[in-house]
Amino acid sequence: MSQTRELLDTFAVSFRPEVSSERLAAVIDALAACEEAVTTCAAAMVAEEDVRVLQDAIVRDLNCADVVAAGRRLVSRGADAVLLSSMLEACVMACEHSAELCGKHAHHHDHCRMCSQATLRCAEACREVLHRLHG
Repeated sequence: MSQTRELLDTFAVSFRPEVSSERLAAVIDALAACEEAVTTCAAAMVAEEDVRVLQDAIVRDLNCADVVAAGRRLVSRGADAVLLSSMLEACVMACEHSAELCGKHAHHHDHCRMCSQATLRCAEACREVLHRLHG
């Protein structure tokens, strides 16, 4: 059992009965991994010789980092379903935008390949929770 799930299981009352603590923990962990990947990728792109070509990808990575960090915090504390749904939809969009450009640079930069993979995994985890919330 992950530490995240163990923490969620300590809540006396399930704050999202339609979504299991296992699935909530998985999305929280995916959001955290995504935040780390996009932040590291943006920093790595700044150091690349072709940084001008990477500028749009850097901005998308930084935007994604901010959005998924906020999303992780909302999921962790059990926001209401409407707010949570909106935030997770924003996370999916931010992840897809980041993955789009980093995916184009993945053949030249390993950090972009890894970032693209992390953002796509995160978007999928968010979609799974959204599906459960919308029943």
